[in-house]
Amino acid sequence: MTRDLVAVAMGRRPADLVVRDGRWVNVHSGEILDHTDIAVVEGRIAYCGPNAKALIGPSTRVIPARGRYLVPGLLDAHVHIESSMLTVSEFARAVLPHGTTGVFADPHEIANVLGLRGVRLILDGAQGTPLRVYGQVPSCVPAAPGLETAGAALGPEEVAEALRWPEVVGLGEVMNYPGVVAGDEVVHAKIASALAAGKVVGGHYASPDLGPTFHAYAAGGPADCHEGTRPEDALARVRQGMRAILRQGSAWQDLLAGVRGVCEAGIDLRHVLLCTDDRHAETILSHGHMDEVVRLTIEAGIPPVVAIQMATLNTAEHFGVARDVGAIAPGRWADILLVPDLGRFSVDMVIAGGEVVDEGRTAVHPFASLPQPAWAKNTVRLARPLVAADFAVGAPDREVEVWAIEVIENQAPTRAVTMSLPVREGTVELVPDVAYAAVVERHQRSGRIGQGFVRGLGLAAGCALASTVAHDSHNLLVVGTDREAMARAGNQVAEEGGGVCLVRGEEVLAWIPLPIAGLLSTGSAEEVAQGMDALHEGLRRCGCTLTNAFMTLSLLALPVIPALRLTDQGLVDVESGSTIPLFREG
Repeated sequence: MTRDLVAVAMGRRPADLVVRDGRWVNVHSGEILDHTDIAVVEGRIAYCGPNAKALIGPSTRVIPARGRYLVPGLLDAHVHIESSMLTVSEFARAVLPHGTTGVFADPHEIANVLGLRGVRLILDGAQGTPLRVYGQVPSCVPAAPGLETAGAALGPEEVAEALRWPEVVGLGEVMNYPGVVAGDEVVHAKIASALAAGKVVGGHYASPDLGPTFHAYAAGGPADCHEGTRPEDALARVRQGMRAILRQGSAWQDLLAGVRGVCEAGIDLRHVLLCTDDRHAETILSHGHMDEVVRLTIEAGIPPVVAIQMATLNTAEHFGVARDVGAIAPGRWADILLVPDLGRFSVDMVIAGGEVVDEGRTAVHPFASLPQPAWAKNTVRLARPLVAADFAVGAPDREVEVWAIEVIENQAPTRAVTMSLPVREGTVELVPDVAYAAVVERHQRSGRIGQGFVRGLGLAAGCALASTVAHDSHNLLVVGTDREAMARAGNQVAEEGGGVCLVRGEEVLAWIPLPIAGLLSTGSAEEVAQGMDALHEGLRRCGCTLTNAFMTLSLLALPVIPALRLTDQGLVDVESGSTIPLFREG
């Protein structure tokens, strides 16, 4: 390959592709260089300079840039492809037009259902697409051992095996931060495997405590973290030698707080990266992907070239792949965006691996989807059909004091609150803005159901939502204000092999089938986006006005983000790492 690159650069053989007269955004030097030509051979860049006319042959494709900016393909520093509800090929179709040419994916959602086979399903799904999917081995499957029931478990042996796969660049986010701090042997064995292999250990420190616990976590090996929600969080991570990854997903919108923190401190931003983490198809198609994250970063006051560095070179260097991606420079893959206005950051053309894959938001390079295996389907296994009584919380008194989960709009953390609820005929009843919540174990047919209450959703009477998207163990989550409706929604999801169902009384307001592991659709990005649009419209009709409410709901069962969560094992106090009684003592 190097001989071919040199031959083209010297004019001994013609280039396959030449992009002429662009404004080169050089993320290495921080400059914008006018009147630049880019020459490409066999998918890689051979020449970046003022005149590639001599490198053009009879078969060379020439693309006039006409003064547009030449920007490296954008990299998502942390993403769960499964959160889009799309197969990898459909995810690629959705994000490539927005300039995302590479992602660093932690497939721990599907791993919690299907184990290592699920991880391979995601990595193999990228084959034949122009999107570069760099894998991270899920570190916490399940996320909180002993506090939830997953469909699989990845121990140190499985992690060590997957770290040897060529597509894998690191260990996925170490969510069990109490385990790291406590010196848990299994957690540290996984970290040790990644460090011994010379690969990056992903972080996930969700606690607001920046004292000794945070310092201990940083000492334990995690090299980055995307869970900061306050200005001081991003700054603390950089100061400890970690990469601060600023997140702008469908519901977790922490970017602006992070930008404010690093800007006010005036620190060097080379250790600050950008990511989406969780974006569903509707958000991608309507608002964008990494292009929107870059655009918002620029609007927040970061200079355009620096914002682009945060979404390209910074990420590539962190994960050790900067010889391939992250910059427009000789030897790198020719992942190039043509952008007419850096401030507005709208992408005109996407080149990936030297091929034009999208022009004017129109795909011009078709690629095929891999067939989905039978073993990835029919993964919802309940002990029996659900009935209304499964969601009744019994109590002997006229009134009880309960612990409840209070959601926080546009953030992943919740609050633990107490409230008084009435009891009628031995069953706890609801008050306005409080809903029943239940997590039904769906992997082992145990019949186990965790019960709780959630405040802040605004659900009206008679509404219920059921979903097999319930991070991270993805048991069957059912939330509602009517027990009959909850059973109806839950049973439809179970009978169809997974999905999301919203009902009001007898009416189904929205239904999104997710037959692959209960997480992924076999439909197109447009079909899934339409389903999500109907779901959010249905939730609004049910009184829930939260931004991207479904994403917020899907985290109710995640016992690694404070403060209070619900799993099939019961109510979990995340900071103490233990289950607690639903009723407040005393």
